[in-house]
Amino acid sequence: MTISDTQDAAKEVALTELAPAKINLGLHVVGLRYDGFHLLESVVTFADLGDELTFTLSEADEFSVSGRFASELSNDEAGQAGNLVVKARDLFRQQLVANGFPAPPVSIHLEKKLPIAAGIGGGSADAAATLRGLFRLWNAEIPEAALLALGLSLSADVPMCLTGAAVLAEGIGERLEPLPTMPSLSLVLANPLISVSTPEIFKLLVDKENAALPPTPTDASGWLPYLKTLRNDLEPPARALIPEIEELSAMIAAQGAELVRMSGSGATCFGVFPSKTDAEAAAQALTALKPDWYFEAVETVGAKP
Repeated sequence: MTISDTQDAAKEVALTELAPAKINLGLHVVGLRYDGFHLLESVVTFADLGDELTFTLSEADEFSVSGRFASELSNDEAGQAGNLVVKARDLFRQQLVANGFPAPPVSIHLEKKLPIAAGIGGGSADAAATLRGLFRLWNAEIPEAALLALGLSLSADVPMCLTGAAVLAEGIGERLEPLPTMPSLSLVLANPLISVSTPEIFKLLVDKENAALPPTPTDASGWLPYLKTLRNDLEPPARALIPEIEELSAMIAAQGAELVRMSGSGATCFGVFPSKTDAEAAAQALTALKPDWYFEAVETVGAKP
């Protein structure tokens, strides 16, 4: 095999990365930073479902999108340039090239399975998956701390999405503490398919200094009772802006959920169910009631192995 043949073969090797849905099981707004950013404390976990990204070496950079929610992403040149996947690619390349490492052209395909602006970290999860995928494709040599810092420059949620594990996130999302006792949970994710502007929700937030999270459980059995004591401080302003959130929450509760809450800035809500079978049955029943809305049964990850 010639060098040219080897290069051609490398270009045909595709790497895939899942960009799992990020779920804020509890989100407390506990203050304001000096620069106006809100200080948060959040219990975060990730689903076994999300967007999917595929990476292959190519002659020139390419970015394409397909999937249920692809039409909601701008496909013109300006819109693509503003996509966090493209931004992550370009920033990562700049850092590698500046340190003398190669970062050749790449084709990236995004299968957009998660709703847009839904409070489950879609864009940030996509950016994190891009960094992970390119790290492998380019055989990057970069410390984990530098990768996390690069992620934070893209979005406050990217570092936690890079971990992909159950964490306690503090500050603006950059301080992460593993949650080694959190079990996997069976959830239904639900969204009325109404996009939510996170800045708008924060503007509507009246109380910006709320009670902090209580200490997290020391064993798996304590998690559900603990989660019931938490809240999402962004849920009241989101409900005021989007009445469908209240209807959605009531629908999930009527299916027998043990806990119902909104994730992030909304409008995605989740219900915790006793088992995967229960969650799947609930998702099917909810879809029958509102076929134009989004419902998915998922399992969450626990602590990072």
